[in-house]
Amino acid sequence: MPCPQARFAHRRSTQRNDERGSVQDTAPLVVGIDVGGTKTQLRAFAGDTLVADHVRSSSGWRPHDPVAAAGWLAALAADALPAGARPAALAVGGHACETPRQCTQIRTALQLHFDAPALVVGDAELLVPAAGLDKGVGLVAGTGSVAVGRFADGTPVQVGGWGALLGDEGGAAGLVREAVRAVWAAHDRGEKPDALALALLSGFDVPEVPALGAALEHATAASADWGRHAPAVFAAAEAGSPLACTVIAEAGRALAALVERLAARGVVVDDVVVAGSTVLAQPSLYDAFASALADSVPSARPRPLRAPPVDGAVAMARSLL
Repeated sequence: MPCPQARFAHRRSTQRNDERGSVQDTAPLVVGIDVGGTKTQLRAFAGDTLVADHVRSSSGWRPHDPVAAAGWLAALAADALPAGARPAALAVGGHACETPRQCTQIRTALQLHFDAPALVVGDAELLVPAAGLDKGVGLVAGTGSVAVGRFADGTPVQVGGWGALLGDEGGAAGLVREAVRAVWAAHDRGEKPDALALALLSGFDVPEVPALGAALEHATAASADWGRHAPAVFAAAEAGSPLACTVIAEAGRALAALVERLAARGVVVDDVVVAGSTVLAQPSLYDAFASALADSVPSARPRPLRAPPVDGAVAMARSLL
């Protein structure tokens, strides 16, 4: 026979499970989804009770096909949520959701799967609510770079984020592209390869500086293939390469310029919430950005994001109730 303490513990455990079930049965279920470039996170709450916290690959996410994107999100929710759970509100921050029209199309397609209020925004828009703020700028510098804000009437506005070939300055891919340009320019000046050039030659497995161009052109996925070489730029700077230091300083100024463009268009930029695997992992880039921002937009306060962006999606979902 179980001892009295064991019977008491069993009753308490059963009571807690019953209470959790009761909360889930009565409190509206809010679902937030952060679809990033490489991974996706879903969190669901019934009241203050965490019902689901699910992480998976973003493979198969096709934001330029609204019907396919909505189906992908519905399948994700079916996998992550308890059987029979029906969201009362759903908010999604989607990687590569680049325009309000595109986001609206995905939201409309979602209505075929969920009979609940829904919101779809670009993933960078999750940063400000994830930081617990009502307004401000979200700045991402991971593989790519982008900054988002809102006009006074609530209309979203995005600057940057144009991909590795044309933009993404300050992101990993853009850093590598500009590093190759700097190394080419030094080669044309007749300078011997420095630590940055040697690191890039090793990383791309080519014998000489002129061959770096072909290595970039032959990349099957420019953003990812270029971006994975970004650590070499920071390592070269630590080894004393003036070229690498200049590339990083210019990347910081480019990120600050994104915020400056938003300010010039009338967006409130007092708080700039910063996220991204590149800028937060590399103090030299973050410091270069913060220094450039202080010069170009003195009123702006950079704030590294400490919470997961999916928390911003949950906050947006709650606001729909």
